[in-house]
Amino acid sequence: MTDTREEVLDEALDEAMRDARITMETVGGRTLRVATWRLDKPSKHLPILFFNGIGANIEAVAPLAEALPDRGFIMFDMPGIGGSPEPVVPYNTWTMCWTSTQLLDRLGIDQVDVMGVSWGGAMAQHFAIQHPGRTRRLILAATSAGMVMIPGNISSLSKMADPRRYIDAAFMEEHFQTLYGGALGKALNKMEHIHRLKPPSPRGYFYQLLAMLGWTSAPVLPFMRKKTLIMMGDDDHIVPLTNGWLLDKLIPDSELLVLRGGGHLFLLSHSDECVAAMQRFLDEPDSEDEAKAA
Repeated sequence: MTDTREEVLDEALDEAMRDARITMETVGGRTLRVATWRLDKPSKHLPILFFNGIGANIEAVAPLAEALPDRGFIMFDMPGIGGSPEPVVPYNTWTMCWTSTQLLDRLGIDQVDVMGVSWGGAMAQHFAIQHPGRTRRLILAATSAGMVMIPGNISSLSKMADPRRYIDAAFMEEHFQTLYGGALGKALNKMEHIHRLKPPSPRGYFYQLLAMLGWTSAPVLPFMRKKTLIMMGDDDHIVPLTNGWLLDKLIPDSELLVLRGGGHLFLLSHSDECVAAMQRFLDEPDSEDEAKAA
């Protein structure tokens, strides 16, 4: 019997999450749904602490965690997102970065390589600035310096702000190209991504938007001494490539990688290229200055 598309999508989701350890952790006064990969296995590499995009649950980026089998990987759903309970009070970048350190303490981890995509890229920048001693290197994907960002396509931004993209699969499929740009390969790959998404609560989504209100890293990035890889797509309708150029100018020890034909989801559409760049970047020897800064 031929598998239905739904069965194929369920199988792909199970495959992406097969090695994840899912727990509910109460840290910093908040209960979070946490996924970890390979923390119980010996590795010569630091684990990666990953901050997801706005409204996105753990499953959305699980394929990336699976593609890095020699490293530990830590990710959690923000309050009201995915499987994390709805937030009672708002939060900001400072409080959630501090909460992240409480989670690392719970997991027994002193230092990490930090990565974030889109909204999570801003969180990753703030974490590296607020907690430099716990950050070795920084990877920023499809992100900006916050309120000074060069805005994307108005049509894409308006649809991104509409929570229907998580609730209504037909809406998401219809507007996928407008939202994300670029090429995500086969149609099934696009549907796999949509199938992995879980609708956020309205309050959870609103609080995520609120957390970045007025935030920018621009004034302090020139003083940040963390080796940074910036990955941007040249067909990103939400965070245009110009934002990557600005980050590259502001961060002293940075490198910009442009994914040709990459939209906002280039981590999926250009996964092999991204993973190879990440591994090369993270495996480079530490400089003496970097070791002293840590």
